[in-house]
Amino acid sequence: MTLELPSALGKSFLFAFAAVLPILNPAAVAPVFLSLTEGASAQTRAVLARRIARNVFWLLLGAMLTGVYVLDFFGISLPIVRVGGGLVVASSAWRLLSTSQSLGKSHTELVEAYTPEMARRQAFYPLTFPITSGPGSITAAITVGVSLADARLSLALARTGGAVLALLAVGALVYLAFRYAEQLLKPLGEAGMVIFLRLSAFILLCLGVQIVWDGLHELGVGLLRDGLLAVRPPGA
Repeated sequence: MTLELPSALGKSFLFAFAAVLPILNPAAVAPVFLSLTEGASAQTRAVLARRIARNVFWLLLGAMLTGVYVLDFFGISLPIVRVGGGLVVASSAWRLLSTSQSLGKSHTELVEAYTPEMARRQAFYPLTFPITSGPGSITAAITVGVSLADARLSLALARTGGAVLALLAVGALVYLAFRYAEQLLKPLGEAGMVIFLRLSAFILLCLGVQIVWDGLHELGVGLLRDGLLAVRPPGA
């Protein structure tokens, strides 16, 4: 029993970390963060990185602990969440792809336009949700939350503690990836960064379409299954 609680905490940490981080993938989202905050000062981006990391932690924690109950209360299924979130992701990616690089504004004007107040308003939507933490990571967090239950309170608390620590680690990685994104991409040069940002936006668009497709596929399979059950003769 002495080693059972630390073991449960460690296993829960590894499971939650491995389930959420690959889907969240902060390194891949960092170029999109740079593109969406074009014109912001380094100080504003640092504040945004901190806010987004904090928002990601609380969003995933809420999804992990209460996600299943909230969806059940409103009668919302996970496929519907995927469709809605995927549409928002695809819409944001399309705006990135269709935005002209020459907007007729100088860099100084862009910096002045991107005020700290605007940064605070955009810290959660769309920068936290759905760009950084979308339907995929929320679904993963809900899945982790389902696995935390145990008849023994001590084990349930140990598992929950491990999962919370994993989300804290994920939030820290999000902060580091966004905070130092410009320095990491600087060796590419201006032209290389533009190409990389456009490519990242295209990948984000494909990801949004994939999320929508997965949701529609699940809905279609559910409808087909319900239809087969409805036409199946009694006793078949």
